[in-house]
Amino acid sequence: MSPVETVKSVAVAFQGVTPVLRVNDLETSLNYYVSVLGFKLNWKNDDGSSFASVSRGNCHLFLCVGDQGNPGSWMWIGVSDVDVLHEELLAKGASVRHPPTNYPWGSREMHLEDPDGNVLRLGSDNKPGEPFGNWIDMRGIHWRRKPEGGWVRVE
Repeated sequence: MSPVETVKSVAVAFQGVTPVLRVNDLETSLNYYVSVLGFKLNWKNDDGSSFASVSRGNCHLFLCVGDQGNPGSWMWIGVSDVDVLHEELLAKGASVRHPPTNYPWGSREMHLEDPDGNVLRLGSDNKPGEPFGNWIDMRGIHWRRKPEGGWVRVE
């Protein structure tokens, strides 16, 4: 069977997804996610030092010290209004890697970086009347969309 052929699936309902982010110091990460990003602490493991759950609205994240996840992970999180959130988080001292920007895939996104280099791509619908902006990749390199499609590195 080729990879593009579909397999009849069993009637199993998928639930939401909860990414596991690797962190170096749980208390530092919890302070950032709760005090700066506005998440709430749901729980910590028994010893309180290596695993925790945080959430904001329907977004849930696990923070883990040690062997789960990879440093510098990226994830996209949908929000109702990225511009309003940008103002809120700037006022709290969030590490904004890239301000809200329209992209051709229909999302207006900003990028936040946590103390461990994990990047949260927070996005809502594009803002009408604004052009598409440059993309910043994981290495901090800027890319501009070419009129005919595709991307070119900005020198």
